[in-house]
Amino acid sequence: MKIRHSLPLPLRVGGPALVIAIIAFLLLPVVVVTLASFNEKALLTFPPDSWSLRWFERVFTYSDFQQGFKSSLVVTLWSSLLALFIGTALAIAVKRMAFPGKETLQAILLSPLVIPHFTLGLGLLILVAQLDLARGYAIVIVCHVMLVLPFVMRSVYVSMENLDERLEQAAASLGASPLRVLFTVTVPLLAPGLFGGWLFAAIMSFSEFTASLFITTQATQTLPVAMYNYVREFADPTLAALSVVYIAVTATLLTVANYFLGLGKVLNIEENH
Repeated sequence: MKIRHSLPLPLRVGGPALVIAIIAFLLLPVVVVTLASFNEKALLTFPPDSWSLRWFERVFTYSDFQQGFKSSLVVTLWSSLLALFIGTALAIAVKRMAFPGKETLQAILLSPLVIPHFTLGLGLLILVAQLDLARGYAIVIVCHVMLVLPFVMRSVYVSMENLDERLEQAAASLGASPLRVLFTVTVPLLAPGLFGGWLFAAIMSFSEFTASLFITTQATQTLPVAMYNYVREFADPTLAALSVVYIAVTATLLTVANYFLGLGKVLNIEENH
């Protein structure tokens, strides 16, 4: 005879209600910003008295946003790719090799996870000023690589933990060179971790603001910095409209990526059977 254990009624009712309340609390700012972005007036008010799309038009025609978007694409592309190659090499070295100071090296490489980003941005700004270097795209890219490198390393490292080394050994025993084993066995097996690390790096780089504020100039300012400069001068709903566009584009990209790639498996959330 089986004895069924059921949760008390308050937990069965209160649990889902609490989850719904938390989700509603998280989505409430999105709803407010979305409705405010359609306000016809130049003042950011809620709820809107009248409706208009004029601020969405300004999002796509404002020159600083256009330049900031182009700069963000350049910085994101280079920093995510560089972080992918560097982070993968470092993750493999940390996982497979034994050398003095390995723990110290890991702590240094993962330090951007705990060190405030403004500290790194300010420190890099002081270093650049001391060396009398120009604050071009190269400096911004270097800063972003340092910030997103831990995410790539952790993603690749997790994939390496789940990698069956016997497959590499089997390929080597059949005469494959180490380089061929790397590109025909190791890299394909690490593909989910590689893509997950690159995805995290790209998202973090495109959204990075705190450190970028210190090291960018008018010519290299990214979109988050351009948004900050805009809100210092204007108080209209343009930023609300830009936020809605950002949310819509991000949600669309993630939905498409999840449909074709399965983000649960790519990011090691689900087991790949």
